[in-house]
Amino acid sequence: MTLETERAADRADDAAAESRVPFPDAPGRQKGYEKRAVDAFLEQARDAFESDEPDALRSAEVRATAFPLVRHGYAIAAVDAALGRIEDAFAARERERAMSRRGARAWVAESRETAQVVLDRLLRPHGQRFDGVGVLRYGYRVDEVDLVADKIARYLAAGEPVTADQVRAVAFRMQRGGYREEQVDAVLDAVVEVMLAVG
Repeated sequence: MTLETERAADRADDAAAESRVPFPDAPGRQKGYEKRAVDAFLEQARDAFESDEPDALRSAEVRATAFPLVRHGYAIAAVDAALGRIEDAFAARERERAMSRRGARAWVAESRETAQVVLDRLLRPHGQRFDGVGVLRYGYRVDEVDLVADKIARYLAAGEPVTADQVRAVAFRMQRGGYREEQVDAVLDAVVEVMLAVG
């Protein structure tokens, strides 16, 4: 077992241990994640990580996981933090397997190619980085998305510090005629994948 695999296993073990201790409830009248759905997913993630099946669960699937919001659910921030660590563990394992299969040079080249595609989009002029929705529909606020896009572009071009957790935690308000949500979310997902790929 390599050091990278050991670290990934430690992160998965930490997240699994957390899942055996109930998360705190959402405070006050706030809604939280439905407890049974969270518990079931964490059990699935633990089984998948311990299995020998490389595609039993992938880091991208962990990132895309969503839970119903209910009264008396788990605190959202605590669950999201655990999901981030689980995603990191799966990504580290995927990176190691890919490098052993294709070689480190090919893996890095593929990650650089993805990063360049993302950077090319983020270097477009403000207000033109993503498709807009119709004027009668709501999309992400253009100024907020552009602000985050500038920061990510500086990370990709010059190495300005940004973490995967910061990208995961990004949230935008809505506006009429804003950016199309699906496009923005897809680019943010690609940024996280690049970050986790280069470790």
